[in-house]
Order: sequence, then structure tokens, then C-alpha cells
Amino acid sequence: MPDLPAGNAVIGQSGGPTAVINQSLAGVIEGLKAGLATSGQVKRIFGMRHGVRGLVKTGSEGLVDLTGIDKAKLDQIARTPSAALGSTRDKPDEAYCEKILAGCRANDIRYFFYIGGNDSADTCRIVSEKAEAAGYELNCFHVPKTIDNDLLENDHTPGFPSAARYVAMALAGDALDNASLGGIKINVIMGRNAGFLTAAASLARQGAADGAPPADRPAPHLIYLPEVSFSTDAFLADVEAVYAKLGRCQIAVSEGIRDKTGAEIAPKLMRSGEVDAHGNIQLSGSGALGDGLADLVKTGLTPKGGKAPRVRADTFGYIQRCWPEPSPVDAIDARAVGRYAAELAARGDRSASVIIVRISNAPDAYRSDCARADLKAVARRTRHVPAEFISGANDVSAAFDAYCRPLVGDLPKLAWL
Repeated sequence: MPDLPAGNAVIGQSGGPTAVINQSLAGVIEGLKAGLATSGQVKRIFGMRHGVRGLVKTGSEGLVDLTGIDKAKLDQIARTPSAALGSTRDKPDEAYCEKILAGCRANDIRYFFYIGGNDSADTCRIVSEKAEAAGYELNCFHVPKTIDNDLLENDHTPGFPSAARYVAMALAGDALDNASLGGIKINVIMGRNAGFLTAAASLARQGAADGAPPADRPAPHLIYLPEVSFSTDAFLADVEAVYAKLGRCQIAVSEGIRDKTGAEIAPKLMRSGEVDAHGNIQLSGSGALGDGLADLVKTGLTPKGGKAPRVRADTFGYIQRCWPEPSPVDAIDARAVGRYAAELAARGDRSASVIIVRISNAPDAYRSDCARADLKAVARRTRHVPAEFISGANDVSAAFDAYCRPLVGDLPKLAWL
């Protein structure tokens, strides 16, 4: 075994909760107990309450001792959605990371594990660099998590397959509702900068559209991603063409759609909007984009002196994140990345971001494995839906279907008279 520091380990959860983030927590604990705790390098395993906020608190009230948790309890927590330790939206800067390092010193932390997205990877990077500069032995590991699926180096990220499964099933049921009564239905889906989750609406079709015109596709008929410039005029024309032929139209649209200049569409359609802690107009859960698009359609498609079409909009918001029926693949992968992070620590790795690599995509033979990447390769960077996954201005390709379908698990087979 390599010459490893002896001390304590700490685990935190950051950012939006998911259906499987606790699988990763359980994986890290399992991995530590099987390796560094058994060898004596890790004396105690702590959990941070509400991410790094728990570590910067004075005393120990921000930490929970997980050393003695039994397997039955751990498995129960792993199967429970949302962040069992609590989460945080804090994006630590240099000064904040100094406090994190001080918290590590105060609690003799030598192994730091942070479950989250690209900001969490950046926190690990900064803390690791500060510890090295200070001569303090601290091994820092980022464990991937985000329903946005926007971490570079990863085939996919834990949390995404379960949220994608929810979106696909919700759109499938909603499509039948729309077919029963007709009209125009708009569904706004999370994804400010990356459209993977909105693209997953295509799985509701139970098969790729293969480039068919919108009115000839199974619902959803129209899918709009932030990676493709959005034109309100083109949008109205798309909706009108489908509605004129079918008497109905189901639409999946990302909350982060932008015009050709890169400006977000939502603020343009919103009469007012809340601003979050980072200065961004609040999109998730506000309903404003859906309402704005619905008003646009009603105004644009109402014939002079005629009756407005029936238009409704739903904003999925946070409900996508923690639906307690995760993708089976997601649960397995999320547990695996946690265990692998602990294995990297036991091998003597000083810092890394765990990544998921797809090994096989053959029908009924999906397989993945864990690997490592440097923190700098993941931290504060965003992965976007690649061009080969996009079909025109309002759909996704068969390549996306082949990529995403193995991740979500079996979906219900639906029939229609």
C-alpha cells in the first residue's frame, strides 16, 4: 500500500438533489470501510451538513459521524431520493476555500469527497491546491452528480438517467392526454445551458423519429434545446403546421432556450422575474416561460375574429429531480462512482474527478466503467448536447435515442385505438 496520511474522511453533497445522490454517498462510505478504514488510514468518516457549510462552522455541529452506520441503514438511505446530508448552492471562492481548509485542519480531515457538479469539482480543485501550497496532506475527490448531464469527460452523470426517465414517462402520459382532447401543450423542462434533459422527452415516442417532419412524428412533435437558436417566428410556424394537420401539438422546450444572439428567451417573455443568488433570472419552477410561450401561441394562431386555440403549459421544475423511481442503471452507476472515489484514495491518488466511461452500447448489453480525470478538466466547464444528437431546429436524432435509451431503463409499452 502506498504511504498514505492517517486521519479522518469527510463527505459532502452539493447542488440540486437527485434520485440517486445518496447512492454515491453510500458508495464512498462502503469504499472507505473496505479500504482505508480497514487499513487504519481513516479513523472516522464524517458527513458535512449542507455541503461545505457544515465544514466551515465552528465546532462539530456541522458534521455527522457516519463511521458506525450499519449496512441496512446505509442501503435504506441509498434508495432514498434527495440529499440525506442536506445540500448547498454555495460556490466557494478563494477566501471560502481557505475556511474549508481550516475546517479540514480542525477536524484532522485528510480525505475530502464532494458529490456534485462542475462547481463542486472546482471547490475540490481550489481546496486541493491550497492544501498543497500550505503543506497540509489532503486528498480531494470530486464525485459526479447532476441531472443536467453537463460534466465534461463523462459519458453521462449520475442523476441524469433518473430525471430523463421521469421526463420520458411524463411526456408519454401527457401525449395521450393531448391526443384525447386536442389543443397545444407546452412542457418546459430543466436545462439552462445544456439540453440533455429536454432531449430525453424524445424517449416518450418509444422509437426514434428518424428525421420525420414534425406532424408525422409521434409526440412530442417539437423539441427545442438551448444549443439551437430559437426564433419565435419559426416556433409559431412549427406549431401552426402541426396543429393544422393534427388538431393537437405537444412541445418539449428547455428553460434555457436562446435567440441567435445568445440572449435567453424567457426574460423577453416575462413581465417580471425573480433573480437568484448568482444574478440569474429564475427559470426553474417559475412558470413564466411556459406562460409566455402559451400567450405567444394564442396571440399568433388566433384567426382574426376567430376562436383562440386551446393552449396549456406546464413547468416541470424541481419535480424532475427526486422522483422516487430511479433508473436502475443510474442507481448502479451512482453507487459505483462513490466506491471508485474511495478506491482512488486508497491507491494514493491525491486529487481527481471520477468519470463514467461507456464500454458497450450494444442492444441489451449496455455497460459502463469508472475512470479518473484531473479536476481541472471538469471544474467550472459545461458540456453541451453534441451536434450529432440534434436534428434540425426542433428535434433530436436517432444517435441521441441510441445514447439515452439504455440509461433510463424499460419504459411502459402504451397502446392507442
